[in-house]
Amino acid sequence: MDPKILGNLSYGVYVISTLDQEKYAGCLANSVIQISSKPYTVLVSMHRDNYTNVCIKKCKKFGISILNEETDLNVIGTFGFQSSKSVNKFHNIRNQLIQEVPILTDSCGYIICSVVDAIETSTHTLFIGEVEKMGGYNEKSPMTYRYYHEVLKGTTPKNAPTYIEQKNEEERVFKSKKKWKCKVCGYIYEAEEIPKDFLCPICGQPHTEFVLIE
Repeated sequence: MDPKILGNLSYGVYVISTLDQEKYAGCLANSVIQISSKPYTVLVSMHRDNYTNVCIKKCKKFGISILNEETDLNVIGTFGFQSSKSVNKFHNIRNQLIQEVPILTDSCGYIICSVVDAIETSTHTLFIGEVEKMGGYNEKSPMTYRYYHEVLKGTTPKNAPTYIEQKNEEERVFKSKKKWKCKVCGYIYEAEEIPKDFLCPICGQPHTEFVLIE
């Protein structure tokens, strides 16, 4: 079977946020779908190892920020490759509290949901939420998963439903020059040498966190 076929399914890029007692938690997601309109309900797929998953189960509430094509890649690096258990992800990211849930203001829109059901699979929890409030911030084009990969050359967090083994990710990268791989997020930088002032565009790591893979 060719897993690349699954890439033809439609995905977006979202930040899922919730409460963690007196602080906030959030992570990146690409599997969010609307289930019904009366009432409005949506489904979010989230890996069971994500700390945000644990927080949603306790809080019974979550927010969805719909990222756009101009979203700063630092947002993806922060929410996709770090843990809210040890990092305050919202510290340097513009956000607004809506019904006590942090929402990214540089987004196409937001959705606030209360959890009405949770279905456990072998690796992910499918949270079903009833929409309590939703609104928009700008009219920029929503970022699709294909745009993130093909235009921004982004990589996939290991807990994402669409993650493919790294060997397949490497096969997708260009076939010229040397390839340097970020040890944190897996981003591939193609050049003969890495500049000493280079920072990973996905997770912000310095050149010392890159290793030569070819």
